[in-house]
Amino acid sequence: MIKRILAAVMLALLVASGAMAAGQQAPQSRLNPAKAQEARKYPQIVLYSTSWCPHCRATKEYFAKNNIPYTNRDVEQDDQAMKLLTGKYKSKGIPVIVLGTGQNEIVMHGFTPESFQENLKKAQAKK
Repeated sequence: MIKRILAAVMLALLVASGAMAAGQQAPQSRLNPAKAQEARKYPQIVLYSTSWCPHCRATKEYFAKNNIPYTNRDVEQDDQAMKLLTGKYKSKGIPVIVLGTGQNEIVMHGFTPESFQENLKKAQAKK
């Protein structure tokens, strides 16, 4: 009998906390037109990575420090990203950075700031 009462109380608490969370809206970020304009100078950048990889972490930190917009695809969490990494990009290692799209893609296996800047200039010239 006590187990049923405890289960009912736990269920009531879960329902109540869910209702409270549903009533709250997440705060929105303010848009900064200057940052949007700055982001347009970059081609599309996709980073194939994992959460535990130190080289991937260094790449993400470099992008953040330099305000470089990119899309992160965690290959351990995203099956489609893993298929692209191993199939289309023929890689068994990370990080892999893809600059641009379609025929203008430039694929980097590994990361150094120097090689990224060199490939970024090539991608911007193709844009």
